[in-house]
Amino acid sequence: MEPGSSGDGPGEGAAAPRPTGRQRLAAGLWPPRATRAQLTVAVLLFVLGLGLAVQVRSHSDSGALRGARQEDLVRILDELDNRTQRLEDEKQDLVDQRTGLENSSDQAEEARKQTREKEQQLGILAGTTAAEGPGITLSVHDARHTVAADMLLDTVQELRAAGAEAIQVNGVRVVADTDFTGTEGHIEVDGRAVTQPYRFTAIGRPQDLEPALNIPGGVVQTLEKEQATATVTGSEKVVVDALRPAKQPGYARSSSR
Repeated sequence: MEPGSSGDGPGEGAAAPRPTGRQRLAAGLWPPRATRAQLTVAVLLFVLGLGLAVQVRSHSDSGALRGARQEDLVRILDELDNRTQRLEDEKQDLVDQRTGLENSSDQAEEARKQTREKEQQLGILAGTTAAEGPGITLSVHDARHTVAADMLLDTVQELRAAGAEAIQVNGVRVVADTDFTGTEGHIEVDGRAVTQPYRFTAIGRPQDLEPALNIPGGVVQTLEKEQATATVTGSEKVVVDALRPAKQPGYARSSSR
């Protein structure tokens, strides 16, 4: 044995210490060595997670409807059904007009006829022409003077949503810009005082108008909560004869050429 060497102590020829299990695990995980298959799976999982997040957000956005009362859902569904039916009716009317123009031997006379009919329709909507047809009458007796102006406005909106084509209240024609003001017992419609009983006359399908007023949480139930009495009567013929003077627009002009 040469001087300076020792068989027991460490030296240049000594073997390196064996790594522990934790060190071998760390060396196997880092740096990462992902294969193409692993990358593909990761991308697919990311896309799947993103889709689930979007779906959860979409469901959360509809929470207002999910938490609505049953009577509110019935009202919303009823209004959607009525609007869908009215749109279908309007579509059919336009198809009939086009067919009439195409099949008429005198297209000029047919066009004039349709123009007159359109003028009458616009007059009814503007309140410058009297109208009659099937509809309902709603009488509201407010002996305690608890019915506010906004309740009568809600009644008009409910009738419009149910398809009413012409409405008048106590001899005042209701049109697009009609307003209800005043306090309980002293209500004005377009600046004209109206007294109870408040009488609504509306032309439209009684099968649509009457249920719209009587649905749970609707106009009749709301008025009864205010100690008022509301009576709805359907008829095959009601008359809306209150008229409004024709007004020329101050600023709006036709954009047709």
